[in-house]
Amino acid sequence: MTLDTIDIVNFKNIASASLSFSPGVNCLLGNNGMGKSNLLEAIHFMSMARAMSSLPESALIRHGEDMLLVKGRYTMDAGGAEEVSCGIVKGKGKSLKRNGKEYGRISEHIGSFPIVTVTPQDWSLVGGAAEERRKLMDIVISQADATYLSNLIKYTRSLESRNRMLRAGVRDSLLFESVEASMSEAAAAVFEARKEWTKEIAPAFRECYRNLAGEAESASMRYKSVLQDATLQEILDSRRAKDTVLGYTSQGIHRDDIETGLDGYSMRRLGSQGQIKTFTIALRLAIFSYLKKHRGITPLLLLDDIFDKLDADRVARIMQTVTSGDSFGQIFITDTNRKHLDDILSAINGDKLLLEVTDGTFSPISA
Repeated sequence: MTLDTIDIVNFKNIASASLSFSPGVNCLLGNNGMGKSNLLEAIHFMSMARAMSSLPESALIRHGEDMLLVKGRYTMDAGGAEEVSCGIVKGKGKSLKRNGKEYGRISEHIGSFPIVTVTPQDWSLVGGAAEERRKLMDIVISQADATYLSNLIKYTRSLESRNRMLRAGVRDSLLFESVEASMSEAAAAVFEARKEWTKEIAPAFRECYRNLAGEAESASMRYKSVLQDATLQEILDSRRAKDTVLGYTSQGIHRDDIETGLDGYSMRRLGSQGQIKTFTIALRLAIFSYLKKHRGITPLLLLDDIFDKLDADRVARIMQTVTSGDSFGQIFITDTNRKHLDDILSAINGDKLLLEVTDGTFSPISA
C-alpha cells in the first residue's frame, strides 16, 4: 500500500498543504517545531482515525480555527485506489469517510490502512508504565483482528461497571456475577490473542534486534498476565472483598504487561539509550512484518527522528534493513540533519523524495 497524495487543512501548525509522495522513500528535512512530525501525525490520524501522540483530539486543530480536515488517496497492494478523509469540527466531533461514505462505526476503519510508526516517545515502551505496552498490543492486534477490538471494548465496559458497583458498595453477588461473566469471557479472548501475538512476534523481534545491534547482544520480550495462572472469574471471586475496600478491580487483563530483557537482564534497568532505542525500532519492524502477514497489506512505515542516540553503525544497519529489497514498501523519514538524509537517499536507486519543512509548509528540494 502507498499513500499517493494528502490534503491537509488546519492540522496543528499546518494551515494548508497539498502533497504528492514518492512510492519509495520520502524524507522530511527541517528544524524542530517546523511541522515534520505533524505531517506524520496527520498521516497516522487519517490511517488510524486517532492521534499518534497522547494529545486530546481537540489539540490537533490549528490554534484559532474551529475545524481540521485530512484527506488522502491510497493505492492498495492488490490494485485500485481508496480515498479516506478524517475531520474534526469543534462541538460536533469527528467524521471519517472512505470513498465518500461515512463509516457506521469508526472501529470498522481500524486495520484497513495499516501503519507502523517509530517516534522519539517510543522509549516509554521500555522505560514507561505497563499501560504503554498494553496500548501497543491493543493497537497492533486490533489492526489484524477485528474481533479483538470488540472483545477489548466489551471487557473495558464491564470493568467500568464493576468498578462503579465496588465504589457504590454493592453487596449483591448475583449482580457481580452478571457483570463478571461477560467480563471473564472477553478477558479470555483478549488474553489468548495477546499470548499468541507475543509468541508469534518474539522470534521476528529477536532477529530484527540482532540485525540492528549485532550478534553480541540478545534482546527478549515476554507476556505477563494473571490469566496465565487462573481464569479471571476465579481471580475476581477471590479478590471481591479486597476490591470492595479498594473501590476498584485490582487484577485483570487491564494490568497485563510485557517484560523486556537484554542478555538475560532487565532492558528497563540496564539498557543504554541506544540499546533501548534499538529495542523499540526492532519491535516496530517486527510489528510491520506481523501486520503485513495478517492483513495482506504492506503498511506505511513512519520513522520520526530515529537517528538521535544511535551510533553510526546502528543507523546504517537500520537503513539497510528498511530500504533494501521490497519488504518495507513506502517509508517516511524525518530529520534535522541534511547530511543524514542525503546519505540515505544517495544509497537508494528507486523512487525517492526530499521535502524541506518550514513553519508548516513543504517544498521539494534536490537530494
